[in-house]
Amino acid sequence: MTARLRKLIDDIAGSFWVVPALLVIAGVVGAWGLVVIDSKGLVPEWSNGWLYNGGATGARTLLGAVASSTIGVAGTVFSITIAALSLAAGQMGPRLLRNFTRDRGNQITLGIFLGTFCYVLVVLRSVRVPDEGAFIPHLAVSVGIALAFVCVATLVYFVGHVSGRINVDTVIGLVSEDVRDVMRTLATDDTQPSAPAPAFWNGAVPIPDDRRGYLHQLDEEGLANWASENDTAIRMLVRPGDYVFPGAPIAMIKPPREGAAEAIRNATALSPQRNSSTDLLFAVRQLVEVSVRALSPGINDPHTAISVLDRLGSALCEMEPLRLQTGVWVKDDRIVLVVPHVRYDELVGAMFHMIRQNAAGKPSVLIRMIEVMTWVVSCERDPARMEAVRKHADLVMRDAERDVGSPSDLNDIRVRHAAFVDTIAEGAAGLSKA
Repeated sequence: MTARLRKLIDDIAGSFWVVPALLVIAGVVGAWGLVVIDSKGLVPEWSNGWLYNGGATGARTLLGAVASSTIGVAGTVFSITIAALSLAAGQMGPRLLRNFTRDRGNQITLGIFLGTFCYVLVVLRSVRVPDEGAFIPHLAVSVGIALAFVCVATLVYFVGHVSGRINVDTVIGLVSEDVRDVMRTLATDDTQPSAPAPAFWNGAVPIPDDRRGYLHQLDEEGLANWASENDTAIRMLVRPGDYVFPGAPIAMIKPPREGAAEAIRNATALSPQRNSSTDLLFAVRQLVEVSVRALSPGINDPHTAISVLDRLGSALCEMEPLRLQTGVWVKDDRIVLVVPHVRYDELVGAMFHMIRQNAAGKPSVLIRMIEVMTWVVSCERDPARMEAVRKHADLVMRDAERDVGSPSDLNDIRVRHAAFVDTIAEGAAGLSKA
């Protein structure tokens, strides 16, 4: 149940309609409340000089103008947003659309215009000319005028906001923040228990699952508590971001216990699409996709690829004092749950493999890739991690020797690779040879 609740909260937080809907409700409720205040004569006399003091016809005309203009501009705002989404999908990848739809600036802008429109409609229906029993909600009409000025300021803000958001450097910065956020969530500075030997699972029984979709949330603690209470051990075969195939095993259990399948179902929540909130590799691949598209022949923008490499290197440097969770849960000195988690070498592979493969014959990108790796190993002293990074630096060097035709460019790459090797051996002192 916890996993499903987390998924619901995450879906709501990432939905485009929630904030506009709340602002529309606020507009309707606010209009109704102010009209009631006007009708009961609760407006203080000292404020009369600041409020609308015209007649009912003027109030209707004024409110009608505000209503028609705000709904028209709301349509324009929506059209601009769709155009920005189309541009982002074409140049930076469709998987980045979620970063635009969950953007609070876009949501608040649309919500302000729609909320103002609904506010004005509610106030407009309460204005009555003398033939209808004269009533002019001066306070409510005055607030409507103020909201019209707020809409003008919001429109100016929105134009600048959208123009900044479709800038590729801004998109790279936003996605790299997602990578760091997920990385901090999945990393820890505590000592992690080691996974048991494969022989530990001899005799384990598979637990099939008839659902399909990407694993969005997994309540590890709840599932570990269930396994502990039932004196068993569970090995999950999938992690957040993995696809669950109908009928395929989702976990192994030893010894088998009744209710295990139901416990796993209650501890997991599936989604039809991957999500970066709990899936580190997906967050990384969103950033890598920007780089790969920039390196395509149709765009051919190595500077964007270099910018992505800088952000990836920064994320790995921030990882230095942290350790990725092993996914091993121990209760009462006994392993009760093992969940596959992202390993450091797997993370580095997701960052560099596709960029290297698509940067063949582009010396500037290959040079920057080795330079980024050099900075990473300069602040990383874990031998296993440095070896994982070295593997990719060697792959870059081999690809360069095969694909780079210019002897001068190839020599530059060799010099960077030699500096990388020196940095592994000597630490930060090796940077002086770069």
